[in-house]
Amino acid sequence: MLFNSTLKTAVLPLDIADGDKKANFAAVERLMSRIDADTDLVILPELFSTGFINDRDKMFELSEPNSGETVAEIKRLAQSYNVAVSGSYLARTASSMYNRGFFIEPSGEETFYDKHHLFKISAEATMLNSGITMPPVVRFRGWNITMIVCYDLRFPVWCRNTDRRYDLMIVPANWPQARAYAWEHLLIARAIENQAYVIGANRSGRDAFDDYDKLTFAYDYLGRPIAATDDQNKIVYAVPDKDKLNKFREDFPVWNDADDFGLRL
Repeated sequence: MLFNSTLKTAVLPLDIADGDKKANFAAVERLMSRIDADTDLVILPELFSTGFINDRDKMFELSEPNSGETVAEIKRLAQSYNVAVSGSYLARTASSMYNRGFFIEPSGEETFYDKHHLFKISAEATMLNSGITMPPVVRFRGWNITMIVCYDLRFPVWCRNTDRRYDLMIVPANWPQARAYAWEHLLIARAIENQAYVIGANRSGRDAFDDYDKLTFAYDYLGRPIAATDDQNKIVYAVPDKDKLNKFREDFPVWNDADDFGLRL
């Protein structure tokens, strides 16, 4: 099994074209053709292929099963570039729709997670269904990686890193400028309290709700920024280091004093 002490991660903060899958697929491929050759993981924003559209009929028309074109396209790109690809897309199971996180490996192995906390201030909670399973942990190139989606970040018990179950938490999002201060500081808090790396992969541009530019962040286990932006290609890189993480956890084992929370789903 391939093991990397470091995990080079490229975030693609897409300016999502509302409801236009072909345009969004093309934008992803264009940026992926420019990522550094030693990249291990690519992260896309929340609902990267459609954006959020405030019309249930249109959303249902755009939604897909896991066997649909969106996951097929991500699998193709993951294999072509020998990277894992994560993000979220608009999924459908029978008559229900979900904001579904995905982690697709170069081998084609797939892991999914349905956003649990839906944003009730918007129409999301009336149009989509809430996920009913905990965030999964994926083992990839020697790293334990979990994923949540956007609003899930506000709920620390949901993100709790019990017994060091994950090393890196990825958060695809459409988090607006109006709440930028909260977004940045919640990412920092989740990193510090869970002694883990956290990467918030936000979209860019503007939609009917707000602006989103320059809100992709990455933090280490001390809450220190580790993101570096390739301004020419608009790609944000972060390189978590597991050796440094393990040493810090050994030297300062606060994880061992964590409360054993119980969750009711």
